[in-house]
Amino acid sequence: MGEISPELVWSYVIQVIFWGNILLGTVLVFAEHRNPSSTWAWLLVLYFIPVLGFLLYLFFGQDLRKRHLFKAKQQEDQTAIARYQAENIDEGKTVSDRVKKRYYDMIRMLLQSASAVVTDRNEVDLFSDGTDKFEALITDLKAADSYIWMQYYIFHNDELGKRIMDVLVEKAKQGVDVRLITDGMGSRREPRRFFRRLEKAGGHVVVFYKLLLPWISVRINFRNHRKNVVIDGKIGYVGGFNVGDEYLGKGKLGYWRDTHLRVQGDAVAELAMRFVLDWNYASPDKIDSADFYHRDRSKDEVIPCLHQDGKLHAHHQNVIMQIVSSGPDSEYQNIRNGYIKMINEAEHHVFIESPYLVLDEAVMETLKVAALSGIDVRIIIPTKPDHLGIDGANMSFVGELLPAGVRIFRYKDGFVHSKTILADDQLCAVGTANMDVRSFKLDFEVSAFIYDNGINAELTREFIKDQAASEEITWEIYQNRSLWMRFKQSLMRLISPLL
Repeated sequence: MGEISPELVWSYVIQVIFWGNILLGTVLVFAEHRNPSSTWAWLLVLYFIPVLGFLLYLFFGQDLRKRHLFKAKQQEDQTAIARYQAENIDEGKTVSDRVKKRYYDMIRMLLQSASAVVTDRNEVDLFSDGTDKFEALITDLKAADSYIWMQYYIFHNDELGKRIMDVLVEKAKQGVDVRLITDGMGSRREPRRFFRRLEKAGGHVVVFYKLLLPWISVRINFRNHRKNVVIDGKIGYVGGFNVGDEYLGKGKLGYWRDTHLRVQGDAVAELAMRFVLDWNYASPDKIDSADFYHRDRSKDEVIPCLHQDGKLHAHHQNVIMQIVSSGPDSEYQNIRNGYIKMINEAEHHVFIESPYLVLDEAVMETLKVAALSGIDVRIIIPTKPDHLGIDGANMSFVGELLPAGVRIFRYKDGFVHSKTILADDQLCAVGTANMDVRSFKLDFEVSAFIYDNGINAELTREFIKDQAASEEITWEIYQNRSLWMRFKQSLMRLISPLL
C-alpha cells in the first residue's frame, strides 16, 4: 500500500472540519434553543472561521449541557425552598401594608418566579467603601460563636485575603462551623495551600464548578458570581465586593467604588438558604438544614455595626426586601426581569451604576422607552475598563441609548464596580448582578430588591456624588470618539450576542 499524500490528509482534515461545523451548527439551532440573534451570530462564526470559531464556542458558547448539568440542582433547590416556605411563610404576609400598592405586582412576580419571600423586619447598613465594609465584616467574624458561611467569587491570597483567612482559621480552631465556597474561575490563581490552612484547622472549603485545567479550561460560563456571608444566622452580607486588596483601592485601577449591604433580620434566612443550596450542590458534605428551618429569629438582638474607630455606623430599620437569586439553573432570568419591572414602574427617575453595559434587546428597549416617556434615566459606567474590550462593548450600547434621551456618565475617580439600580424614591436593588447578559443569564447571582425610602435616599446621595466625579458622555463627545474606539465598539457589538 502506498503512502497517503499530504494533499489527501489535508482533504480529510478539511472535510472533518466542514462536517463537524455542520453538525455543531445543527446542534446549535435545534438543541440549544438560543435566541435568534445569538444563534445567527454563532452560525456565522462557525461557518466562516471554522477552527477559531470552534475554539471560541468551546470557551464562550457551550450551553447544551446547562439544562442537564443543573437540572438536579434546580430540582433540589425547588424542594428545599418549598419546604422552607411551608415552615416559615404565611402567604398573606408576603405583601406588607407598608409597601406602596403599586409595588404589589412586582413583589408578586419575584415571589412567583424566584421564590423570593418578602421580609419586613430587617436592619440594614450600606457600604460604599471597601475599608469600611471589610472592617465591619472582620469584626462580625471575630464575634461568631456558631457558624460562618461565606462565598466569594474571588478570594485572593493577598494582604486582605490573608487577614480574613487568619480570622476564619482561628474561629475554626475554636469550634465554629466555618464553610467557604470559592468559584473555580474567579479564584483559580490562588494556591491550594492557602485554603488548606482552613481545612487543617477544621473548616471546610469547596470550589463551585471546578475547572478541569485552571489555565486552559473551557468552563468560562456558569460561574458562581455571588458574594454572600452569613454569620450565626444573625448577620448577612451581600453586594459587589470580593475579597482582595484591589477592593480596598490598592490595585492598578485606583479607588474602588462599590456597594455592599450588611443585613440583620428575617432576610438573613434567605441569604442562608441561598448558601445552603449552593453548598449542597458543590460539596458531598451536605448541610442538614432542619434546625435552620425551625429557628426562632424573633429573639435575635440587633448587633451594632462599628467603624474602624469603634463608632456606630448609621443603619436603617424595618427595611422591606426580597432576596432574589438567578442563574443557569433558573427557569426565568429573575434579576433581569426584576430590573425591567423596576424601570417600567418608575414615574420620575431611574439611576443605574454598573461596570458593564452589555444589554439584551428587552433591557435596551425598556430603557429607551422609559427615557422617551420622560423618565430621567441616568447610567454611570467606568472610564477605565477592568477587562480587555469592555470599554468598546459599553460604548456600543451607549451609542444606542443616547438618542433616546438616556444620560450616561463615565466615573473618573477610580473604578466603579457598584451594581445598583434605583427607581423613584423607594424602590432599589443592590447585589452581585451587572447590567450585562452574562449576569442575567449565564452566571449565578443574588440581589436584594429593597422597598425603603431611607436606603433609596442614601443610595441616591451616593449616586449624585459619583455623578459629580464623572464625565457625561454627550452626543458630541460620542461622535468625536477615536477611530480605535470605533473599531473596538463595532467588534464588541458584533460579538455581544455570543456572550
